[in-house]
Amino acid sequence: MFIIKATKAVALTCLLGSLLSPGLANADARDQAKRIHERLTGVPPDAATLDTMATQVSSSPVTAAYTAMEDPAFYNVTIKNFVAPWTNEAMSSFVPLNDYTATVIGVVRDGLDFRRILYDDILYVGQASGLPAYSNTNNNHYAALERGNYDLSDPDILVDTTQSSRNGLPSSATAGIMTSRAAAQAFFSAGTNRAMFRFTLLNHLCNDLEQVNDVTRPPDRIRQDVSRSPGGDSRVFLNNCVGCHSGMDPMAQAFAYYDYQYDADADPDGELGRLIYNTVGTVDPETGTRVQGKYLINAGNFEHGYVTTDDQWDNYWRKGPNRRLGWADTAPRGSGSGAKSLGQELAQSEAFAECQVKKVFRNVCLRDPVDTADHNQIDSMVNSLSASNFNLKQTFAESAVYCMGD
Repeated sequence: MFIIKATKAVALTCLLGSLLSPGLANADARDQAKRIHERLTGVPPDAATLDTMATQVSSSPVTAAYTAMEDPAFYNVTIKNFVAPWTNEAMSSFVPLNDYTATVIGVVRDGLDFRRILYDDILYVGQASGLPAYSNTNNNHYAALERGNYDLSDPDILVDTTQSSRNGLPSSATAGIMTSRAAAQAFFSAGTNRAMFRFTLLNHLCNDLEQVNDVTRPPDRIRQDVSRSPGGDSRVFLNNCVGCHSGMDPMAQAFAYYDYQYDADADPDGELGRLIYNTVGTVDPETGTRVQGKYLINAGNFEHGYVTTDDQWDNYWRKGPNRRLGWADTAPRGSGSGAKSLGQELAQSEAFAECQVKKVFRNVCLRDPVDTADHNQIDSMVNSLSASNFNLKQTFAESAVYCMGD
């Protein structure tokens, strides 16, 4: 009996100690602070940072997360690896730093409206002694910036400028990362420029073509290269092909004046290629208009198909089941000319906001949302992202706080 009572007394003493001891409470705060820092940067905090964050966790965990994001590793490692898969068709993280990645890093670091990555005349470049100049024909500038392990959290090292001042595009033809050299190499090279639309949809609205397949949209803007009877069976076109192309082709028309020019024989990966754009007055010899010749590839597949004559795009998905993507009732409201206005259409959608939040949650929490609490948190962070004028650091901070107990 004595042993039982003694055991109960010890247990009670331990319980009270855990509730009342400032030392134990501080230990919990330090553990949470360390977890937040590691989730955001991949490395543990130094002693001074841990002390600061432990104090902040007790009163304002989000503030502690912002403290963690002051570590250069958040930008040089976390954000770089977060963005890298968006820059190539293989969706690999093992690619060099480039203008696409550096620009997203800069936008996040400076707390800019993240929607700008799809439409603004914006570019981030390195500024340090010995760096080769930015070039539209190679990636040497960014390779040297990465090789030198420069601190990308330093606004004097990674600085903002305009694409139009560096790559020769008119400002009206710039569209954020879609008109970066890295994106052009990946998604404008060869092909029919549909890849740029597909991977933008996938990377920034979190929907691939299969998920937006809608066979109820009119097929009037589907190009000539799409056979209307694949394998001799028109049902394949009507029940499958039309579901993607009826929505994709009218929007991919926004890229009609862009191409990525390179020597496919001597430089098969296009490492030395360049983004080109047919400005006003330019006449392509194949089309007789400003439209790039690639828009007439395989025109004989169905000669009665749509012939692209300009860069006017229309969003047929504003009606039908893809209204669920939440298109905004603000300009351009479903139609426009060129990549910039298409980028605005995509960036202003509810799907864009939700996609960014889900990607950040997965990156920080190391898992997808799985239960009601997780999905409620996603909804809350979507609202918070909008309220913060699309400052993506807010989403990183809130994700780290939510998952600090995982």
